[in-house]
Amino acid sequence: MSEAQITDWLAAQRQAMIDLLRAVVNIDSGSYDKEGVDAVGARFERHFAEHGIPFRREHHDSFGDAIHADVAKPGSNEKPVLLMGHRDTVFGKGEATRRPFTIRDNRAYGPGVADMKSGLVMNVFVATAFHKFGGSPHPIKVLITSDEEIGSPSSRPVIEREGRAARAVFNSEPGRPTGNIVTGRKGGIFMHLAITGKAAHSGANFAAGVSAIGELAHKIVHIHGLTDLAKGITLNVGLVAGGQSVNTTAPYAEGQIDLRYIDPADRATVMAAIENIVATSYVPGTSATLTIKGEFVPVVQSEASKALFETYQAAAKHAGLTTLQGEFSGGCADSGFTAAVGTPTICGLGPVGGLAHTPEEYLELDSIVPRAQALALAILRG
Repeated sequence: MSEAQITDWLAAQRQAMIDLLRAVVNIDSGSYDKEGVDAVGARFERHFAEHGIPFRREHHDSFGDAIHADVAKPGSNEKPVLLMGHRDTVFGKGEATRRPFTIRDNRAYGPGVADMKSGLVMNVFVATAFHKFGGSPHPIKVLITSDEEIGSPSSRPVIEREGRAARAVFNSEPGRPTGNIVTGRKGGIFMHLAITGKAAHSGANFAAGVSAIGELAHKIVHIHGLTDLAKGITLNVGLVAGGQSVNTTAPYAEGQIDLRYIDPADRATVMAAIENIVATSYVPGTSATLTIKGEFVPVVQSEASKALFETYQAAAKHAGLTTLQGEFSGGCADSGFTAAVGTPTICGLGPVGGLAHTPEEYLELDSIVPRAQALALAILRG
């Protein structure tokens, strides 16, 4: 086996990769749509079966099953290289019908085309290349998860387990619009704030009422006040709801909070401040509860992760990606979980795309082959 065999085969698979990408983009797979997420998983399983790659499902009752595939060296008990990615999207049922996979001006469009179904297609084809030709210095494990877009409530323990068992993790979230990959990410906590007040007629009996909406307004101002841009800490109450009618003091209100931070040490400080705000009644008679709905941990570059990036960067130059650099992202990803368990991790290795989570999400089709080649060469040289 030579490097050229792997890279030439991947170059020859450009249309096959696009065809598989079209198939999975055209299946709705919102995070809460277990049937759709599992249908995407089944399409990848079909690819593994067609190429003789061993795979298995790890069942989950509520969210999509985890898909595992292995390209192992016979008799090897070495730690594998883990190729990781998620197949859920932020889009609801029917989006793939309304906005199916299309190609215009050498860009592909469709729900999840960049974030991150193209990265999964790339991972699968790189693993297939090594299954076909051999040559990997280490076993390769492919992990396809199901609920990253909502904080990986079912996948986190799977990711942490597989991350601990791996020698290195390549997470194929979309490459940055700059063409760079991601070497650092913010952590994030997604919270639900519920406030109880007391209903009363706002004209005839105003003084008897206790406004939960009024309390929520005070709390939002104080929560937003915890933002510290210099430290990379941001607080955003992005969704609010509440009230009974325009002429009733609101008996209930709720808000959903997004916290982002860079330094792992800042988590406890900011959370303590939020919990103090939640416990304080700015409108007497109200009460509040806070629930964490999902959480990601930061990707902090270790020395081992820096060395992994340098190996990848050199491989990428060989594949023609001569200007590729590491980049910090304020977005969260599953790569934080593997970085946090101490495994060298880099992220954003997928084909280049942008405008994720919007109807304008796109993928640069010419990036598919060189990004696949770069990943394969990084594995070979690892």
